[in-house]
Amino acid sequence: MPIDPAVAIGAEIGEVNFAWTSSDVLLYHLALGAGPDELRYTYEQDLVVLPTFATVAANLRVFDPPAVSFPGVEIDLAKVLHGKQEITLHQPIPTAGKAVARSRIADVFDKGKAAVVVQEVAVTSSSGDPLWTARSSIFARGEGGFGGSRGPSDHLSWPTRSPDFVLETPTLPQQALLYRLCGDRNPLHADPAFARTAGFERPILHGLCTYGIVARVLVNEFLDGDPARVASFATKFAGVVYPGETLRIRVWRQGEELLVTTSAAERDDAPVLADTVLVSTS
Repeated sequence: MPIDPAVAIGAEIGEVNFAWTSSDVLLYHLALGAGPDELRYTYEQDLVVLPTFATVAANLRVFDPPAVSFPGVEIDLAKVLHGKQEITLHQPIPTAGKAVARSRIADVFDKGKAAVVVQEVAVTSSSGDPLWTARSSIFARGEGGFGGSRGPSDHLSWPTRSPDFVLETPTLPQQALLYRLCGDRNPLHADPAFARTAGFERPILHGLCTYGIVARVLVNEFLDGDPARVASFATKFAGVVYPGETLRIRVWRQGEELLVTTSAAERDDAPVLADTVLVSTS
């Protein structure tokens, strides 16, 4: 079925009631590579929650591969890559809770050879208090050409100076297999045959796992290990990571913002995350 922007844009996807516990938070942090030197993430005593937990909280009990099927949108999962992700925190995420997620299609763009579908999710606590708002874009290869808008330019101005900091952090060979236990069972991250069908030499790491790892590093290095200081965190997925590769993270400080790029060190700094911006509270 071709994409129909007239039907898709503004469509309400639905409402999901969900809950999480400290065990879910601990699993998520372990799936991001947190270890025994980061007990604030890996031990229930004095536990804090990384803001990127917002990307998995509603799907922790989902065990089927995701389907890209919305009003006016029907896309083969093998054609889909994550394009962008942004989270705005309205308060620190509690270590356990109940919440309601309300989702809608915010926009659909026609890039010619591909389509971009923008989804927005507003999450409130069971008592109605805003917790976070997430906005994500998926990039669907071969699904463009339906006559829609190309969308606005989203290029960010970047400092011309060398980065203020360059950090490196490894990923684990089993990183994707751990992370899929947080809800994303796309076979692209586990099944070699499926990965080859999608055009990759082997299973790739979830983009949201890379996003979470970088958030963890930034919070540790620049926010005194306090995730409550994160106001928002946004990125553009520029390339893939193969589990076991080293992430090279370049950081520019600009007021309350950290401007970040991430690359795969072993592949000649192949871009992984671009236009990454973490805004912190004072």
